[in-house]
Amino acid sequence: MASDYQGDPKEFALVVPVPTFITREQIHVANRALIEHLDAYTSPRLVEYFDGDPCAVVEEVTVYATKQGSEVADVRRDHSLGVTIEARYTVGEYDILILSAEQSDGLEAWLRENDYRIPDGASDVLGSYLKQGMRFFVARVNLEEQGKLGYSYLRPLQIAYETPKFMLPIRLGTVNADGPQELFVYTLTRKGRVETTNYRTVRLPTGMDLPLYVKDEFGDFYRDMFSEQVEKESMRAVFLEYAWDMAWCDPCAADPLSRDELRELGVFWLDGGGSDGRRPVPGQAQEVFVTRLHLRYDRAHFPEDLVFQETADRANFQGRYVLRHPWNGDDSCDAATAYRSRLGERWEREAKDLAALTGWDISDIRKRMSETGQAEVVPEEREPWWKRIWKD
Repeated sequence: MASDYQGDPKEFALVVPVPTFITREQIHVANRALIEHLDAYTSPRLVEYFDGDPCAVVEEVTVYATKQGSEVADVRRDHSLGVTIEARYTVGEYDILILSAEQSDGLEAWLRENDYRIPDGASDVLGSYLKQGMRFFVARVNLEEQGKLGYSYLRPLQIAYETPKFMLPIRLGTVNADGPQELFVYTLTRKGRVETTNYRTVRLPTGMDLPLYVKDEFGDFYRDMFSEQVEKESMRAVFLEYAWDMAWCDPCAADPLSRDELRELGVFWLDGGGSDGRRPVPGQAQEVFVTRLHLRYDRAHFPEDLVFQETADRANFQGRYVLRHPWNGDDSCDAATAYRSRLGERWEREAKDLAALTGWDISDIRKRMSETGQAEVVPEEREPWWKRIWKD
C-alpha cells in the first residue's frame, strides 16, 4: 500500500480491515523504488513512428512513458467500548495497532477519542466489516523514528496473510474522502489477468494515432482521457490499463522487474534460482503475470469493496498511443504523391480521435495541429500523364 496524502505526516493514519490476526513478521516496510519500477513498467505509453520515404519505407520507433502515535491511556476505557488492542508494533517509521471490536459504534468512539478523524456515519461501514469477523490494521507515522531513518516521505507498507477472499477493502477510504479518490491496483499472479467480479472491468481505449503536439502534453492528455472514460461509464467501472507476462514487453516503458524485485513485492512462488537478481530472459515464459487496474471512486458509485478473480487469460494489453511523424522529403513518385494527398485526411482523423477521447474542443485541437505543421494538405497540381511522355 503506497499512499499519496496531503498535510502534515503527524495527521496521517491508515485504517485497513484485515481478515485475520497480523503478527509483526507479517508486516514489512517496502522500498519505494519497487513500486516506482512496477508503475513505470505498467504505465500507459506513448510511441513515435517516423514515416519513411514512400518509395522506400523504413520505420523507427521511440518509446515514452508517463510519469503518472499516540499511546492508549486507559485500557479499561477500551474494554468499555468493546475495543481490544490485540498487538502493538513499531515497523520502520510506523506505529501499528491490530484492533478487534465488538460493536461499530464502540470502535468509532475509540477512534475519535484517540484522535482519529472519523466523520459521521462511519459506524455503518465499520459495522459491515465487524459482521465479517474482520480486524483492523491501524498505522500512524512515528515522527521520531522517521527522523532517525532520514526519510522525508512515507514508504509503502506491506502486509502478508492468507485468505480465501480475493478482495480489497476500499469503503473506509470513502468515508472521510474529500471528493472522488484515485486508486491503482497492481496484481502479480501465476495464471493470468485479474478482473473485478462485482464491478465491470473495462479496457481503456488504446492504439489511437494522436496529433504530434500531444508529445509535450501527454500527462494532460492521459488525465483528461481517463476522466472522459470515467464519465462515459458513470464512474461505475474499473479500467484495465496493462496486462502482460512479466518476462517481456513491447514496447517497454521500463525493464521487466528482476526475480528478486518480484519476490520482494510478494511473489512467493519464485523458488530456486534468481538469487543474483538477474533479469528474466526476454521471450522466455515466466510464472508471473502483471495486471494494472485503475479506478476513480466515491461512496455513491462504489458502495462495495473490490472483489477480484484471477483468470487464465494471458493475452497482452497495454494503454498505448501513437504519434506518426510525416515524411518531409522531396522525392517524386506516384507513391509520394498519393502519400501527400492522404495526410490531410489522416490528420483530421487524429483530431477527431483526440476530441472523442478527451472531450477537448476540436477547433482548438485543429489550431494546435496547424501550429505544429499538421495543417490541411492542399493536393499539388500535377500535369497530365500524357504531357510527361509527349514533349513538344
